[in-house]
Amino acid sequence: MTVNIGLKVQVPEGPCKDVHCPFHGRMAIRGKLFDGKVTSNKARQTITLQKEAPVYFNKFKRYARSKNTIHAHVPECMEVSAGDHVLTAECRPIAKAVSYVVVEVRK
Repeated sequence: MTVNIGLKVQVPEGPCKDVHCPFHGRMAIRGKLFDGKVTSNKARQTITLQKEAPVYFNKFKRYARSKNTIHAHVPECMEVSAGDHVLTAECRPIAKAVSYVVVEVRK
């Protein structure tokens, strides 16, 4: 059974019994989408990803690089490795630092 999550993303094909999966479980997504590069996948079912964005300083009339790092939950039906580009969606807090879930892997 697959649930429509309201985004135009590719539905994963693998088997899944994860309750925190937005496609096969009961996890509802809402809020922000975060697209970034996976920096680490060492924790169990959790990844860290980083997004770079330019920030403009009006005083100096220059741009600077800014990095945001978030933690995201990886459902059982998806395989993510370091270096992949993924799309994550905001959900309710799963752990102290995890409030995003991986929705699509863009290799």
